[in-house]
Amino acid sequence: MRLITHNMLKCHVKNCTDPNKQFPLRFKDVQLEQVEAERNDEFLVRMLPRLDWPALLKTSKELNISLPQSIPENPSEDEEFLQALHTFILETHVKEGSMVCNGCEHEYKISNGIPNMLLAEHEI
Repeated sequence: MRLITHNMLKCHVKNCTDPNKQFPLRFKDVQLEQVEAERNDEFLVRMLPRLDWPALLKTSKELNISLPQSIPENPSEDEEFLQALHTFILETHVKEGSMVCNGCEHEYKISNGIPNMLLAEHEI
């Protein structure tokens, strides 16, 4: 699972105690893998408004991966920023582990890079 995907996932458990803690999900016991991908600067710049930057920063700290603290004024002209963003959201993959909701502690398993976001009947 790429980290760009993680930035768009939240907990959907019906009885989650605090909706403000449903996003971002925190990682637990994850195995990361770097998978080289072709960089597309236009895609990266177009995705910026859709990304939750504070959540990306929180995740980067959690995984001990360096990411710029803020989005530059002209991101399309900042080579270092674009490379860091590309590496983080598109080349960093979570292969195994889980994501945990900070509100209800529900655990979503990740196996072979695929997150299982399905809920049991009583959680819907």
